[in-house]
Amino acid sequence: MRSEQQTEPEKTGPSNSETASGSPARRWWLVLLVVVVLAVVLISGILPRIQARSTLKKETAEMAIPTVSVVHPQHTAPSQEVVLPASVQAYMDSPIYARTNGYLKSWNADIGAHVKAGQLLAEIDAPEVNQQLRQSLADLATAEANVHLAQITADRYAGLLKTDSVSKQDADNAESDFTAKKTVVQSSQANVKRQEDLQSFEKIYAPFDGVITARNTDVGALIDSGSSGGARTELFHIAQPDRLRVYVNVPEAYSQAAKPGLMADLTLSEFPGRPFPGKLVRTAGSIDPASRTLLVEIAVNNPTGELFTGAYAEVHLKLPSPQASLILPVDTLMFRAEGLRVVVVNNGQAELRQITIGHDFGSQVEVVAGLTGDESVVSNPPDSIESGEKVRVAQSGGAGQ
Repeated sequence: MRSEQQTEPEKTGPSNSETASGSPARRWWLVLLVVVVLAVVLISGILPRIQARSTLKKETAEMAIPTVSVVHPQHTAPSQEVVLPASVQAYMDSPIYARTNGYLKSWNADIGAHVKAGQLLAEIDAPEVNQQLRQSLADLATAEANVHLAQITADRYAGLLKTDSVSKQDADNAESDFTAKKTVVQSSQANVKRQEDLQSFEKIYAPFDGVITARNTDVGALIDSGSSGGARTELFHIAQPDRLRVYVNVPEAYSQAAKPGLMADLTLSEFPGRPFPGKLVRTAGSIDPASRTLLVEIAVNNPTGELFTGAYAEVHLKLPSPQASLILPVDTLMFRAEGLRVVVVNNGQAELRQITIGHDFGSQVEVVAGLTGDESVVSNPPDSIESGEKVRVAQSGGAGQ
C-alpha cells in the first residue's frame, strides 16, 4: 500500500521538467508583449512629432514664398495729351509814353476803358515846344524874305550882265547868294516841321483798339519823355484782349511733336469744366538751354473779353505719338546696378525684365521697350527678389493700377 500511495502523487502532480520548460516561454511572451507595448507607445509619441515637424517645414517653406500684388500695363492711344502751365497775354500789349516834356493838361481814358485806334487819351501842356515852334516860324519868314531879295538881286545882275554893265564875277556872286538863301529856307522849313511834330506829341492817341489796363499819371504831373536823359514816364498801358497769345514752355521730350497747327484747349480755374479752344501757331524753333524747354505760342480767340490778360491757365496739348505705348505706375520700377528693371510673374516665378521708359508723367511712366502689354507686373517689389524665385500673387489689380 505504501508503494501505491507513493506512486500516485507522481502521476497526478506536474513533473519538474514540465515546470522548468513552461516558465521561460511565459517570460518570453511577457518580454515580447512589453516590447510591443513600448514600441506602440514610442511610435504613437514620435510619429505625430515627425508629422508635425514635416507640416511645420512645409508651412515654413510656403510662408517663405513672398506674396505680391500685380498690375497690368495700360495701353495708350497713338495720340497723347500733355497738360502744361501757361501765361495768358493780349495779342497786342503796349505801354504808352510821351514824346515831349511838359505837364499833363488833361486825360480822357481811365483803366478799363475800351478805346478805338486814334482816340485822344491825354494832352500835355509844353510851352517850351510852342515857343520853339514860333521861333522856327519867325526864322523861316526871315529866310524866305532873304531868299526873295537874293532872287531879285540875282535876276537884276543877270540882266545887267547882258549889257556888260556889271562884271561876270558880280553876277556869279549874286546867283550863289540866291542859291545859299534858298538852302537856308529849306533848313528853316525842316526845323519848323520838326517843331510841329514835337507839338503834335502834346496829344496822346490810342495806337490800336483795346482796353486801358493802367493809367500812371494825373493832371498837373510832370511828364518826362526821357530825351534829356531822365527816366521816361509811362502814361498809359493798353492791351487788345479780343485775341490772346498763350505762351507755353514745352519740355524737350515733346518738342518734336509740338508743331504749328496742333489744337489745344485752355482751362482756367475761374471757368471749371469749360475749355477754350486754341491753336498752336508758332514755336521758338530752339531749346532754351536753361530750362530745356521749347517756347510755343497758342492763339485763342476772346471776342467777349471773358479771359483776362495775365491770367494763369493750363494748356491741354494734344500731341501725336508715332505708335501706341504702355503706361506703368512708378512703384513697379526697380533701380538696380545693371539698370532699370520690373518684376514680371511668369508661371508662379519672378522674372526681372529690363525696360526702357519714355515720358515721365509723375505717378506713371511710359514704357517704350521691354514689355508686350500682356504681362503681370509686380507692384512695390521687394529689393531682395531675384529671377526664378517663387512668388504668390495676392490679387490682380486693374489696368494701370
